[in-house]
Amino acid sequence: MLDRRRGARDKVIYGGVAEIDGRGTTRDCVVRNISDKGASLEFSNVVQLPKERMSERMSLRIARKGRSFLAKVVWWRDNFVGVAFSPETPSELPVSDIEERLRKSEIKKRQLQRRIDELLGER
Repeated sequence: MLDRRRGARDKVIYGGVAEIDGRGTTRDCVVRNISDKGASLEFSNVVQLPKERMSERMSLRIARKGRSFLAKVVWWRDNFVGVAFSPETPSELPVSDIEERLRKSEIKKRQLQRRIDELLGER
C-alpha cells in the first residue's frame, strides 16, 4: 500500500473525542497514530460521512496530550478515519493540576508523619 504521508507518525493509543458534524455532537475515538500533520482515528462503529462532507473540518480533543486540533477528513473506511491537522494554532486544553495537588499532598503527609513521630516520642 502506498503511504502518502508527508512525515512519520508515532504509533499510540490515546483516547480522543471528535466533533465531526459541527453541531456539538461528539463521538469517542481512539487515536492509533499521530504526527504534527495528522492522525489516524478508530471509532467504535462505522462512521457515516457523506462524500460531499469529506473536506469538512472536525475538531479532535486528546486529553492525554492536553491539546485539541482542528482537522480535515482526508480518508475514511468503515470505522477508521484519517485526518490532516489544520495549520491554525491548536488550542490548549486546561492543564490538569493533578501533579501539583499530588506534590502538595505528599508534602502534607510528610509534615503530618513528623508531627505524629514527635507526639509519640513525647510519651
